[in-house]
Amino acid sequence: MSLTISLKDVIQHIKLSCQIPKVLQDIAEAKIIANEVSQFGIKISDEELQEEGDKFRFEQKLVKAKDTWDWLKKHRLSLDEFEDVIYTKVASRKLAQHLFNNKIESFFYQNQAHYVAAVTNEVIVESMDLALELFYSLQEGEITFPDIARQYITNPELRRASGYMGARRRNEFRPETVPSVFAASPPQILKPINTAKGIYLIWVEEIIQPTLDEELREQIISDLFSTWLKQQVEQKEIFIQINPDANSNPEELKQA
Repeated sequence: MSLTISLKDVIQHIKLSCQIPKVLQDIAEAKIIANEVSQFGIKISDEELQEEGDKFRFEQKLVKAKDTWDWLKKHRLSLDEFEDVIYTKVASRKLAQHLFNNKIESFFYQNQAHYVAAVTNEVIVESMDLALELFYSLQEGEITFPDIARQYITNPELRRASGYMGARRRNEFRPETVPSVFAASPPQILKPINTAKGIYLIWVEEIIQPTLDEELREQIISDLFSTWLKQQVEQKEIFIQINPDANSNPEELKQA
């Protein structure tokens, strides 16, 4: 038994599922990238496209040729359209490098505190009285943080890890906890912190000062480019062409 879905059905579903703003944002970004790449005369080699294509297939686990063809069929893409996907990825990366490669160091040193990370274990309890009792017991050595985690963390995996949250930067912590966490002298248990989510008991294991390695360079350039691209879209007045086959006039264009 077959089921026919029209292009009109697809567009209507996108509208009803409230995806139009995201779709328009993505389309606008792609057009801006293509225009800027052309204006700057940025060249993209076959070798760069091949390397990006290989990387994409690896990420999608497309090991065999059949895997790739099945993926293309699933996503309703032709081989030429797949090459367009890869081209856009390379073009986006090269444009970002062109615009921001020489601004990475200055941005890093101006915003170095943003990239400091803290390694913590955390437990959330409902009562400040209980949190203070546990805090003072920890200070007196009457209980350990893993003991508290075993008693008060309900998530099994987090409980087994004693509330270990790994290394995170400032923007990954609850705002109420940031000042205390990043002012800590590890290893240190922080005095209970009241938040909208509950009372936090936080063991600060380590504060990690950032180094401008290749991974961080890529993140900074990606962040700068994302901000720039968003600003470019916000400056544009976006219209949807109702009848692309007709000669456009104001009645055939609707502002998004």
